[in-house]
Amino acid sequence: MSVKTNYLKKLSILLDLIDLAKVDGLVQSEYDFLVEVAEDLGVDAVVLDSLFEAKIERIKPGTEAEKISHFFNLVKLMNVDEKQSILEINKLHKLGLGMGLSPMAIQQVLSIMHNYPNKEVPLNVIEQAFKAQQN
Repeated sequence: MSVKTNYLKKLSILLDLIDLAKVDGLVQSEYDFLVEVAEDLGVDAVVLDSLFEAKIERIKPGTEAEKISHFFNLVKLMNVDEKQSILEINKLHKLGLGMGLSPMAIQQVLSIMHNYPNKEVPLNVIEQAFKAQQN
């Protein structure tokens, strides 16, 4: 994969997260989470801030592991402000389907997240939900 494609993938991840955060109004805890993810991806804050207005072509995660990891971050972002609106849940569902994830597994994750403190479903639990749907 080229350096440019890899960088566009990172920006695409951030754009999805931004789209989800903007659904019910971006709050500070969500922005702080976006900064953390951007740092993990090697994207500086200036570029992150520019993405709020950017119109770039998005590259979807390729492997199942990339999709699940991205979905995990989307779930974390949705719950970082400790409230979930129906608009956010619908957007999360749409983003998951757009990546080609199983609708049943998405629904399972949305159902079980209420069983965890702060609705933070561990990555391994999300991975198990999607693997169970593949069989």
